[in-house]
Amino acid sequence: MIEKLHSIGMSDPMITSSVLTILIIIASVIVSRNLKEIPEGVQNMIEMGIEKLHNFFNGLMGEHLCKRYFPLVGTLFIYILICNYTGLLPLAGVADGFQAPTSSLNFTAGFAILTIILVQIIGIREHHGMGTYKRMIQPFFFLLPLMIIDELAKPISLAFRLYGNTFGDEEVVHVLSGLCPIGLPVIMQFLIVILALIQALVFSLLTAIYIGEACEKEHL
Repeated sequence: MIEKLHSIGMSDPMITSSVLTILIIIASVIVSRNLKEIPEGVQNMIEMGIEKLHNFFNGLMGEHLCKRYFPLVGTLFIYILICNYTGLLPLAGVADGFQAPTSSLNFTAGFAILTIILVQIIGIREHHGMGTYKRMIQPFFFLLPLMIIDELAKPISLAFRLYGNTFGDEEVVHVLSGLCPIGLPVIMQFLIVILALIQALVFSLLTAIYIGEACEKEHL
């Protein structure tokens, strides 16, 4: 099966991300069918986590933008976090067809480019036209080349930051496992759990900031 997927051009990160997407959709459908008016157990934990995440972005983006775009930045955070954590599972990066998606530059680059395109669309939508790009020539028109470079650098920054950290974490664990298979890799994996959380938060945080920048003239 894996060989057939490879033969049609799917890499290990693509296979893993596709499986993760399917599993997330299935889990979402199952959970949404059993929601209770008074949450308890797993539902209560999930709702508390979502509420804290919402409050965080609400304080950053403002109530108007958060109400509209929290589903986007919240989904980015959850999906990237899950992708990052797959790198901690046994045989990740070793077994054929199983590799953390965010450890591939192709995946993170595509993800970053799509995110920035969505940010541009959101800016145009909030300004009801191309008014979102007035910020690129204010207060001085000669700043336009620098602003264009800044816009082009955003997806590059997002892609390399996410890729570098995830790929580096995997390599460190593999090397340490070979040098000292007992103890040290476990400590590193604990640290990587925290770093993976931070990287998912940073990606969604920067996306929220970019959305705020694209829409700020609308809400001055």
